[in-house]
Amino acid sequence: MPERGQTTEEHEIPKAAGPESSAALRRTGALVTLVLGGLTAVAPLSMDMYLPALPQVTDALHAPAATVQLTLTACLTGMALGQLVVGPMSDKWGRRRPLLVGLLVFVLATAICAFAPTAELLIGFRLLQGLAGAAGIVIARAVVRDLYDGVEMARFFSTLMLISGVAPVVAPLIGGQVLRFTDWRGVFAVLTGVGIALTLLVWRFLPETLAPEKRHSGGTVAALRTMRSLLTDRVFTGYVIAGGFAFAALFAYISASSFVVQEIYGASPQTFSVLFGVNSIGLIIVGQINGKVLVGRVSLNKALASGLTIITVAALALLLMTSGVFGEVGLVPVAAGLFVLMSAMGLAMPNTQSLALTRAPHAAGSASALLGTSSFLIGAVVSPLVGIAGEDTAVPMAVVQLVCALAALTCFVGLCRPWRHAPTEEADH
Repeated sequence: MPERGQTTEEHEIPKAAGPESSAALRRTGALVTLVLGGLTAVAPLSMDMYLPALPQVTDALHAPAATVQLTLTACLTGMALGQLVVGPMSDKWGRRRPLLVGLLVFVLATAICAFAPTAELLIGFRLLQGLAGAAGIVIARAVVRDLYDGVEMARFFSTLMLISGVAPVVAPLIGGQVLRFTDWRGVFAVLTGVGIALTLLVWRFLPETLAPEKRHSGGTVAALRTMRSLLTDRVFTGYVIAGGFAFAALFAYISASSFVVQEIYGASPQTFSVLFGVNSIGLIIVGQINGKVLVGRVSLNKALASGLTIITVAALALLLMTSGVFGEVGLVPVAAGLFVLMSAMGLAMPNTQSLALTRAPHAAGSASALLGTSSFLIGAVVSPLVGIAGEDTAVPMAVVQLVCALAALTCFVGLCRPWRHAPTEEADH
């Protein structure tokens, strides 16, 4: 962990980087930041680059659209469940070994997807791709916990958000450009190349961050015991559930925004793309404000409370607008509400992760797995609800977002009870 009194640049230096010069260490720290950002971007790249190719897959494999949609579900399910497996493994064997194995399997599964002759085989290897890709997501968070604590951890998560937040914006654009020169199989070829590049970068630039004496012994039973112990920590569980419901509000937006903006409010695909990009930029900017301005001046709990409150107010405004309380409203007010909701995620997401992981320095891999799995599973459960009332109303999206925001705020207040505890981050000032 960084010692008190170190500079911000020194905080970026991995503990296992070795006896190098100060400048070289700072360069290594920047590379490690980029590598971890790339690992957290694996999920949106694997999901969103593939989206423009779905109609092609349906035609090429002669499969129903509903069957091809299962290739997305399989990948998302794999990423959710894989974190539960890889997280405890990294607590036992260290970070590098499970991460490199996961990346190698990801590369292999993605390459096979490019040659899949049937939809069923594609679904199976998309599941394997998700399971292996989960290694990058869960271990990246665990590495951050190994290297940083309190305020510095929140700052680093905000930095990662700058990198990983760009991925959902550019992934469909990259996929669309790839389809101009090749077919859907070429998308998986590009993803294979991304996986190979990440594997080489991890091998070269990411040192082991979990010392042998801090690793856990034991097998599955010990891993389950560790997770049970974490979940009995009321405050940790509160942060995990609050973060999961906040992510679900975000996932509801991702699932419904294309339909709401284009079908209900009549926007063109180009307008939707612009709005989606602007909202993502808002999330990134607020995440950077959180990391560069608020963290260290405002407690993480206060920043998190502010983010959850803004999300709740924005979701309530969206519900009032879409349900006709203010009469007929156009796209601009609804887009403004979605922008505020999305931007506030830049306060909620990095701070829930930091506060939860601060509670589990002894089992960062397992804690990271619970954080990731809860977010993916809650998001997967609520996303189908946004279209429950058909194609003529955006009310279900707003209702889901408001319910999730209220649930996140309730869990934070009721379980974390930040006013009863000295904020963990204040000890690090």
